[in-house]
Amino acid sequence: MSSIDIPLQSGRFGSTKRRDRWWTQPIFTFLGLSVFIVYATWAAFQGQYYRFGPYLSPFYSPEIFGNPLHSWLGAWPAWWPSWAPISAALLILWAPGGFRLTCYYYRGAYYKAFWADPPACTVGEPRKSYRGERSFPLILQNIHRYFLYLALIFLVILGLDVWRALWFTAPDSGHVQFGIGVGTLVLAINVVLLACYTFGCHSLRHLIGGRVDEISKSSVRRNSYNCVTCLNARHMLFAWTSLFSVMFADLYVRLCAMGIWHDWRII
Repeated sequence: MSSIDIPLQSGRFGSTKRRDRWWTQPIFTFLGLSVFIVYATWAAFQGQYYRFGPYLSPFYSPEIFGNPLHSWLGAWPAWWPSWAPISAALLILWAPGGFRLTCYYYRGAYYKAFWADPPACTVGEPRKSYRGERSFPLILQNIHRYFLYLALIFLVILGLDVWRALWFTAPDSGHVQFGIGVGTLVLAINVVLLACYTFGCHSLRHLIGGRVDEISKSSVRRNSYNCVTCLNARHMLFAWTSLFSVMFADLYVRLCAMGIWHDWRII
């Protein structure tokens, strides 16, 4: 098929013939992502108030170094540099952060909100060339599939945290007993939303689909593909709800550990 190359022409930055409030979505996206980035960065560098009873903040899970009774590798090693911050969150947040950073939905969101590339459809952008994602650094977006594998592992770990959040130590006898607190529900809801976001990932949809140009003929894979497609249709919804649920889960555990909030026991 023959083709004709047509040079792209754009006016000055922000110029458009649109009469709707096209700037509303990028502004709210900028504010929403900025709130999360600022809070997550602040919480990650705290290195404290991330555990309360059986609750563990998702920002610090898994706790690789930290409390010798709970962390995977015990207390912080003596060889840890004195200039480096002591925070278990900084050891693990790169994995879920990388998954969201390379997510197809978030790419379109922060490209518009932070880089104005473009700020909206048919709106002039502050550049005259288009490089796409085939050159550095945006070519690194292609490792999204590998971050997906890590995200699936983190879902299992966070699910185990919800299981541990069902077992409380009685203050009078010291025995461990089953129970459900508000914090248990907060952590459980967070895992559900994270699972809906992760399983709705475009990469997982392609992996489950089977072949390059057609859906697998396996009934199991085809049904799984349909489930992922259903979640994928609401990918934006789960991307935002899971973003703020993980932030609220950390905030809840943190405020309970600081004694500002009281965790109510339901059972």
